[in-house]
Amino acid sequence: MGVYKYITNRVLQSTAGKANGNIAVAVRNDSADANVKYTCPECTNKQQTSQAWKRPFSIKCSQCGFLMRLPRLKDEMKKAKKAKKA
Repeated sequence: MGVYKYITNRVLQSTAGKANGNIAVAVRNDSADANVKYTCPECTNKQQTSQAWKRPFSIKCSQCGFLMRLPRLKDEMKKAKKAKKA
């Protein structure tokens, strides 16, 4: 990863369960801020911004207020595995 301490690019689901959005987050080693580029799954608003980095990471859509959460990838995979079994 070199210059970055955290990088992710994920698909986001709306409250209706449709995968309409995405989010990309990058945090440089020398920064306490996350650079975020997202497409809101609720209103399809596209925006690029930065905000303080902390775990668990979440950001609100500036247009509709939808809260986009980024759980740890390991936790997200466990949840998907449970859903497959059910």
